[in-house]
Amino acid sequence: MYGLLLEAVALFIKKTYGIDQWTAIQREAKLEGTEGFGIHEIYSENLIPKIVDVASQQLNISKEDLLIRFGADFVDFVEQYGYERILRVLGRHFRDFLNGLDNLHEYLRFGYSKIKPPSFFVEKETMHGLVLHYRSRRRYSGYINYVCGQLKAVAKKFYRKDIDIEVLSHNVIGSRVHVIFDIQFDNEEFLKISAASKSFVIDRSLLRVKSDLFFQMFPFHIVFDSEMVIKHVGSGLYAVKPDIIGYDVTHVFTLLKPMIDFTWDQLIIHVNNAFELKTIDRVLRKAGVTDRDAAGGGDSDLDQGSSVHGSKLSNATTAVEDSDSEDSDTIQGVHLHLKGQMKPMSNWDCFCFLGTLVMTDLSVLFKAGLYLNDLSMHDSSRDLLLAGTQQSAELKLALDQEQQKSQILEDSMKRLDDERRRAAELLYQMIPRQIADQLRNGVPAEDTWQVFSSVSILFSDMYQFVNICESLTPLEVVSLLNAMYVSFDRKTEEHNVYKVETVNDSYMIVAGAPVPDSQHCSRICDMALSMLADIQNVINPSTGKHVTIRVGIHSGTIVGGVVGLRTPRFCLFGDPVNTASRMQSSGEPMKIHASEATAENLDSNIYQIIERGTIDVKGKGSMKTYWILGKSA
Repeated sequence: MYGLLLEAVALFIKKTYGIDQWTAIQREAKLEGTEGFGIHEIYSENLIPKIVDVASQQLNISKEDLLIRFGADFVDFVEQYGYERILRVLGRHFRDFLNGLDNLHEYLRFGYSKIKPPSFFVEKETMHGLVLHYRSRRRYSGYINYVCGQLKAVAKKFYRKDIDIEVLSHNVIGSRVHVIFDIQFDNEEFLKISAASKSFVIDRSLLRVKSDLFFQMFPFHIVFDSEMVIKHVGSGLYAVKPDIIGYDVTHVFTLLKPMIDFTWDQLIIHVNNAFELKTIDRVLRKAGVTDRDAAGGGDSDLDQGSSVHGSKLSNATTAVEDSDSEDSDTIQGVHLHLKGQMKPMSNWDCFCFLGTLVMTDLSVLFKAGLYLNDLSMHDSSRDLLLAGTQQSAELKLALDQEQQKSQILEDSMKRLDDERRRAAELLYQMIPRQIADQLRNGVPAEDTWQVFSSVSILFSDMYQFVNICESLTPLEVVSLLNAMYVSFDRKTEEHNVYKVETVNDSYMIVAGAPVPDSQHCSRICDMALSMLADIQNVINPSTGKHVTIRVGIHSGTIVGGVVGLRTPRFCLFGDPVNTASRMQSSGEPMKIHASEATAENLDSNIYQIIERGTIDVKGKGSMKTYWILGKSA
């Protein structure tokens, strides 16, 4: 089905029940990623039933009522695409609209070339209503209610009529659904038109036309008798199918529309419908033929009772002799598609199908072995074909250009996304993700500041770093620091802590900020133990031995936020920062020196903690501190 139907459904749910409801229905129906439906794109027939099933449960509405609403809203929806103008002029009265309903989709074929429309037929018309037959290849029963909603909306909107619809029968015949509706409404126009037709008298003596002149006007006509045997064909049809005369018309052509049996009795009933025929066999262009044999386009004496018979039905799938052609369609041929009207000829006891050729472009015409002069001049067949071909070429050129622009735009968007991703990754390395997202959303830097009531801070430094620098080249110092920092950085994600900054050989980490964490003490101690283990893999080139570090930890309340504009950084302020730094500077190599505030928050059953005693800490006075030796086995 075309996306026009699906887009109408989506828009109805959005405007009636809200975007959130449509999003929920999309998710439940597994339609995520479908931002919108292209009205000219083709989608699965299963989407409407799937949406209806989910929407009925989500919105607590019966499927029947929901489909009626979908159908009624569709009449308003198509107004934005100009189709309302077609609906308004389809008939002067509502009965005219219903009688011409079968032809409605014909007017949409230019925009929707692959449309597979339903078929409608009116019978038993009275002043109180009529009976409408509905046939469709779509076997989903919900479309019955959908059609009812559409008919009621059209009657109300364009004809100011309230109608009642009753389903008399619903049958599935082969691959088709056949539904009969009884539509009740004020149909007084039926009596007026019936009376007017009876009073209109025609002098038929003025209308006699010889059959040869009549047939010349319709190069794609077909005359067949009550036995369905072809008696005559037009010159255009004869040029490519010269040997079909004398054969059963149902063996040569398939009836596409209306959806009825291709029988004499059914044709009598549906004479007011538009008919579409398609050749069963493909028609091939004969190599080297430039002029046709016009024998089939000669005079006919069917009005005098004579008939013309062919000898043998040709096999239209014979291979083309033109070996230079690389077009597979030319090799396979094309099906002739005819559209027109069935006119009963009582004097001949025949039906005359007055058809015109339906061709998408000139290439198809060429492949079938036809030419422009095969088309009738009195209608718009030639003009439509030429205009359609020119428009198709222009549209294809425009489409190709738009596709190129779209590809360029898509490539640019991908590059932009890559740049944005890299910029975001760089920003997240400098500033915590949560705060960086606030800044990207326009939150001022000063509004990112907040108090973190309980955090643990770690400082580490490389023992005797000054002496190490004296024995190494600057490049070796940078390489040594980089090896240490890379090792530590990997562990920060593992232990869910945040690296605040590095200054020379000093490394600062916090747990419990910028995301509060009740386990901040244990996380910072686990990180410290990992640092002591990993540093043994960092070798001093001058000695061949691993470097040593001092680690200090303290816990408390701090303030954190972004500082600066040109090179913004997430910084921590408060006395616990200074105290943690003092724990590091007063510690010993390859040991974790912790304050009492940190040690009291650790589980002694998990961590091996021993008291160092009371020491004099610069700027802090006497403090009771502890050594964290590791974890209990």
